[in-house]
Amino acid sequence: MTENPPGVTERQLGVSRPALVVTHLPEPEEVFGVGRLGAKELFKFAVGPSLIALGISIGSGEWLLGPQAVGQYGFVGVGWVILVSAILQTFYNVECSRYVIATGEVPVVGWGRVPPGYLFWVPISVFIIIFAFIAGGWASAAGQGVYALVHGVVPPAESTEPEWWAVALLVLVFLITASARRISRALELANWVMVSTILLGLLLIDLFVVPFSQWWEAIRGFVTPAAPPAGITATQIGALAGFTALASGLNWYVMGHYRDKGYGMGHRAGFIAGLRGERRELLASGVTFPEDERNAALWKRWYRLLLIDMWGVFFAGAMLGMLLPTILMAQAVEMSGRRPTQADVPTFVAGVLRAEYGPFLFYVALVLGVLILFSTQLGIFEAMVRVTTDAAHATSPRLRALIEGDPRRFYYPFMIVLLVIISIIIFQALPVSLVQWSANMSNLGALIYPFLLMYLNSRLPRAARPRWWHYVILVLNFLFFGFFFVNFIADFVGDPLLTF
Repeated sequence: MTENPPGVTERQLGVSRPALVVTHLPEPEEVFGVGRLGAKELFKFAVGPSLIALGISIGSGEWLLGPQAVGQYGFVGVGWVILVSAILQTFYNVECSRYVIATGEVPVVGWGRVPPGYLFWVPISVFIIIFAFIAGGWASAAGQGVYALVHGVVPPAESTEPEWWAVALLVLVFLITASARRISRALELANWVMVSTILLGLLLIDLFVVPFSQWWEAIRGFVTPAAPPAGITATQIGALAGFTALASGLNWYVMGHYRDKGYGMGHRAGFIAGLRGERRELLASGVTFPEDERNAALWKRWYRLLLIDMWGVFFAGAMLGMLLPTILMAQAVEMSGRRPTQADVPTFVAGVLRAEYGPFLFYVALVLGVLILFSTQLGIFEAMVRVTTDAAHATSPRLRALIEGDPRRFYYPFMIVLLVIISIIIFQALPVSLVQWSANMSNLGALIYPFLLMYLNSRLPRAARPRWWHYVILVLNFLFFGFFFVNFIADFVGDPLLTF
């Protein structure tokens, strides 16, 4: 590690957590082990965390909530919600990642630096993540797809076999992480395969099945502000907004992968290794860089890589991931003359394609649906374990002593416990109901975390601090997604704030 500048060793950021050690930013070439970071090296080595986020993104919102909303109500009045949500969330992702790259701390640890301190923010943040995603709707929906793939028919309402397939997929997530040398890298490679297959497969089916008029109607719906269609509820719109792109105010739970990828100061902080990997040190507290010209120039390089990863891969992929399934659903509704329900939306398109074009497209659609929902399952399940592990490791010296500084000794046992709990929950409700609950709970994060980000990012080294308009966009996240959460609660306890 490079020596600290003379007279500068630590920088206090916020409250209740240890001061950040000050050292120089690494060069991207040093981190990725290349002589020059050109276009080829960029996509081979630097792109990655956005793919994990995108694998989650092209999932519950894109295959369940978006298609269900479009299938029932059309594009106009719904599409613009998708576009606004994706733009706001991508800006929000950048701000979350800014903190990670500048300090090497993942967000759940960083929240502990905001008054009143880590004893309040860290446990409550872990609770919100677990509470939002433990319902397991993404797992249950994937199980429905596997059932249809195995039996060639959509599952009957009374069958519990889809839930058992969902449990099997949870076990598969455990096996993927357990067989990895570096968990984040294994997730990246899995999502390279799944996301590429999903987008290419959907594009080919859409080009074959969907007429140009339907493509144009969807694109027009994305860019045309219009009142929500009659009959749709603000709770449905809130679920769509919450799970378009990623998870609105809770997106921070995935951005910690920039640390494990080695972006910026993440290279100094360490990562969580898989069972096959060598034990690696994971710092309990972060590091940051001095305020000088050399580090300011290096920060600009890291920030550009972040923008490429987020806007060039995540945003573009998320918009395609919402466009391609929704126009396919709209065409399926038109061809079949009926609309999807909460019970059959995971396999609705596949059933229509079989009736119109035969078994080949039926199985192709089912495979794509399973990949879409499994990529979400992989990312969300692992992230719940990761967030809890990072929080416990950073804030509990007693735990660090118990596991002898090896976070894997907490990570994998906790994953097994969570697997058992989710396996019980998914037998209790329909997948779309579970996903709508999770999506609206994600909007809760927008009432809280934009303001915590403002506090933290305004105290970073000057080169890394946001510009004034970044704060405006964070407030817009609060207003847009926060409204839908307040409406969700009002609807849950009585009457919604708005009806259409």
